[in-house]
Amino acid sequence: MSDLLQQIAAAADHIKKLWSETPQVGIILGSGLGNLASEIKDSIEIPYEEIPHFPVASVEGHKGRLILGKMNGRPVVAMAGRFHYYEGYSMLQVTFPVRVMKALGVHTLLLSNAAGGMNAAFQVGDLMIIRDHINLQPEHPLRGANIAELGPRFPDMSEPYSKALIVKAKGIAAANNIKVHTGVYVGVQGPTFETRSEYKYMHTIGGDAVGMSTVPEVIVGIHSGLQVFAMSVITDIGIRDEENVITHEEVLEAANAAEPKLTLIFRELISVL
Repeated sequence: MSDLLQQIAAAADHIKKLWSETPQVGIILGSGLGNLASEIKDSIEIPYEEIPHFPVASVEGHKGRLILGKMNGRPVVAMAGRFHYYEGYSMLQVTFPVRVMKALGVHTLLLSNAAGGMNAAFQVGDLMIIRDHINLQPEHPLRGANIAELGPRFPDMSEPYSKALIVKAKGIAAANNIKVHTGVYVGVQGPTFETRSEYKYMHTIGGDAVGMSTVPEVIVGIHSGLQVFAMSVITDIGIRDEENVITHEEVLEAANAAEPKLTLIFRELISVL
């Protein structure tokens, strides 16, 4: 057995000893979006540092704990705080929790993130359902020898985000009078926010929003055979006035303001999976 398979098994076994249910849905929460975890009932929380081989979150707005419980009656496992390549982790570490979720029994992966908007129709606080992505991160999470037990050497990425779940999410949003966009997410390394020219470039190549996460986890989710759905909260506008400076504090503020809408969509989506 490879080292990675052993590490996945060790982490999953530790979690199973603390929580006997089999989660159906895995949830990864982005910057300022961790309060969805309060919707999880009969929950237990496991700090990342207690889970074998888990990295530890270090970014403001990411709490660093695994939450297991039920949402709308379905057993779920949620990450309150994710790992980023820019923190110095390898892509293997960034995506390790997705592997563990799969080992626990998860079949559907839901992700959220804070993103910069590049579409002129977007406003701060808007929600965007990700229908596709462009990967500009410098390292690929599947680079290296492929482990057949985890997935195929060349996974198909023609539908990384489930069209069926997108349709369901749009219906939930419409029924609750929540405006949502659909668009293309550009994944970059960070940690700097983009220059004005970089925003223009990424919009020119087809991007509607840009962020520093999500893409690696989605790739590994697809490699693992999971059904994937993701949403961005537009926390700043990249195509902007010359004097509009972006700060992490403003990103968190915008994410917190939009969180109730995103939480409602995720909660209702879980109920109809």
